[in-house]
Amino acid sequence: MKTNFGTKTLSRRAATAALLAATALFAAGPAMAEIKAKAGHAMPESHPQAAAMNKFAELVGTYTNGNVKVQTYHGAVLGSDEKQLQAVQSGTQEFYIGTLAPLSSRVKEVQVWDLPFMFQNTREVYAVLDGPSSKQIFEKIEPSGLVGLTWTGMGFRNLSNSRHPVTKLDDVSGLKLRVMANPVALDTWKTIGANATPMPFSEVFPALEVKAIDGQENPLLHMYANKMQEVQKYISLTNHVYTPVALVASQKFWDKLTPADQAGIRKAATEAGLLQRKLLDEGDSDVIAKFKEAGVEVDEVPADQLARIQEQVKPVVAKFKPLIGDAFVDGFYAEIEKARSAN
Repeated sequence: MKTNFGTKTLSRRAATAALLAATALFAAGPAMAEIKAKAGHAMPESHPQAAAMNKFAELVGTYTNGNVKVQTYHGAVLGSDEKQLQAVQSGTQEFYIGTLAPLSSRVKEVQVWDLPFMFQNTREVYAVLDGPSSKQIFEKIEPSGLVGLTWTGMGFRNLSNSRHPVTKLDDVSGLKLRVMANPVALDTWKTIGANATPMPFSEVFPALEVKAIDGQENPLLHMYANKMQEVQKYISLTNHVYTPVALVASQKFWDKLTPADQAGIRKAATEAGLLQRKLLDEGDSDVIAKFKEAGVEVDEVPADQLARIQEQVKPVVAKFKPLIGDAFVDGFYAEIEKARSAN
């Protein structure tokens, strides 16, 4: 009996010790399970996109109950848009927000956003960003190792240069302009007489500074945040193209997450994207005054001259529509018309 009692006592102690150990492991679980992730983009910290990404990081922590911790990297410190996209595809970077233009050779539908003069206002843009065509593009990029989380704004692109005001079609002739490295943009600007030169955006400011190029085209807030007012004298309000950005995740990273954490990240992405749109809309209302205060001449392009430019670039749209996909482009334009008629 004595031996049996001692054995039972030892068994109870062992069971208690095992329970305590299991409890300690369970309590330590969340801290041990924390997943760290990098989120990068090209805009400086002064840009609304940086504020939106900081909010994204905060919300991811909240909506995943601390399971996922996102560190944001602004100002292209993780590399150019193309390099960051490649890093996300390979799984060495977890999140990226920016243009999907580097994918255009494999995902032709991405080029639809480069077609000129499609939109009249941001209301139309946001309707399409939330519509079926944009969801279809996210489906198309999945084989590239990317998970599309949300589309948000960057702004209407406008023209700047250091040589002279551009208020009519003929004023563009001969200007050496940096344009996006995609065939639609190159053909558009060549068609209206510019000497179109593709280059990474990180090289644009120094090229303008030494006058290797005359100008560039980008959204106004993008220009101001990147200090174009220091190297450009003239801005023309053309609103020729709207550039959106996409927040995407690495498929390799995504597949390691629980469904609950995936849902939390999607919710955080949507809210951060809406914040970015709001901040952009607010910023656009006063950035023109800031340019003027900095000594930049800001010119409206008269409606008749814009109409001439639009007419001039119609062959570009006709050329690229079948390459992008006739049915896809028709559906895209139908979404714009639906939003326009709903006004």
